[in-house]
Amino acid sequence: MLALSPRQSQILTLAKQFGTVMVDDLATRFEVTPQTIRKDLNELCDGRLLSRTHGGAMLTSGVQNVAYDSRRQISAPEKAAIGRHAANLIPNNCSLFINIGTTTEEVARALIHHEGLLVITNNIHVATILMHQPLIEVIIAGGTVRRSDGGILGEQAIDLIGQFKVDHAVMGVSAIDDDGSLLDFDNREVRAAQAIMKNSRNVMLVSDSMKFTRSAPVRIGHLSQIDVFVTEKMPPDIIVDLCKGDGVQIEIANSPYVPETEI
Repeated sequence: MLALSPRQSQILTLAKQFGTVMVDDLATRFEVTPQTIRKDLNELCDGRLLSRTHGGAMLTSGVQNVAYDSRRQISAPEKAAIGRHAANLIPNNCSLFINIGTTTEEVARALIHHEGLLVITNNIHVATILMHQPLIEVIIAGGTVRRSDGGILGEQAIDLIGQFKVDHAVMGVSAIDDDGSLLDFDNREVRAAQAIMKNSRNVMLVSDSMKFTRSAPVRIGHLSQIDVFVTEKMPPDIIVDLCKGDGVQIEIANSPYVPETEI
């Protein structure tokens, strides 16, 4: 196990609190050079406690997710682009599930000008975003509200989901493993997500590339259960190969993925 210096321990604590840490901010906080901070981050990443990002590092794994407000800030422009692209793939006059997640909320924001939608969700924020749109009907699941992020969980939510068979599902996840496993942190949320996938004709995964560097303990399912995967840049080769083998359509935000055989 990596022996952490006091400064590295504090950096790790900050990463757990905010999700990401930046080199320049840490150099100012600890009154050391950026080079010193980069060395600390490299050692924390080598120990698989953090994962490098542009200009800093982020928390990679654990048994608890990053706080909701921090998750909203992580890769925010990328999530917004994914949301717009995903919304463009959803036609008017259809039914859809939207599950819990900051990226799925961006999809909801991009759907506000759609018409004739029936949206079933277990995400309070999604319902709030769409509830004022006169041409969109919103049904929100009952159950226990998770205070940390407005997710609605429990048997009541799962029962409601099971009453529908919708055209599209918009799914978010906390992590994607190299073997294609889709992962999350809360078993109650996972059960609702599995019910959503089961009761949808077309399943769309929306996830930024940071999810390839993270881990989570609870398995939702597998990429092979997904029809369309929307992200902001080409996934690692191992994921691309899995998607090709399972017939999963990869869409890069604002630019559809074209298989190599068609180039």
